[in-house]
Amino acid sequence: MIYSLKGIVQELNPTSMVLDVQGVGYYVGVSLQTSEKLLLGKTTFLNIQQIIREDAHLLFGFNTILEKEMFNLLISVNGVGPVSAIIMLSSLSLEEISTAILSNNSLLLQKVKGIGTKTAERVIVDLRDKVQKFKESDENISTFANNKIKEESLSALEVLGIPKKMSEKIADRILKQNPDFSVEQLVKQILKNI
Repeated sequence: MIYSLKGIVQELNPTSMVLDVQGVGYYVGVSLQTSEKLLLGKTTFLNIQQIIREDAHLLFGFNTILEKEMFNLLISVNGVGPVSAIIMLSSLSLEEISTAILSNNSLLLQKVKGIGTKTAERVIVDLRDKVQKFKESDENISTFANNKIKEESLSALEVLGIPKKMSEKIADRILKQNPDFSVEQLVKQILKNI
């Protein structure tokens, strides 16, 4: 299972891209939110969701772990496929999606191409209890650089045997106060605070 990719943006379209990872080009579906943050010819890091079907192996890339989590929640709803989820993430912000779900606003969800009344209502019913964190965290969502540093730090700590859940809250608190920290500085601070 491909979990993440780091490489050079070889081709870039609004909802897809080709990422060159050491000479291998990966075709990756992306939302407009992620696409806007990518630059042609520049190195980037993407959180990847791989979907394997009988007829295709699909890769979808996300700028943030939160966007990937929302994508996975959306595709868990019967009637919402990966393309519909990408369209929804391109049309609405994470906070707009979570607010629409929490406030039973199916009309907002129906404005997304391909989402009808029944599907919008199913999204609301199925995800109501699962989207609270997007509403809270979207307000103080860290920048792409912070997210990348945080993810690398948490991975390093996991190798040391420290559970991700334990270190994630500490990392968020430290990055809020010190947004310019490097991976090494962040790891040291988390270790001091455990």
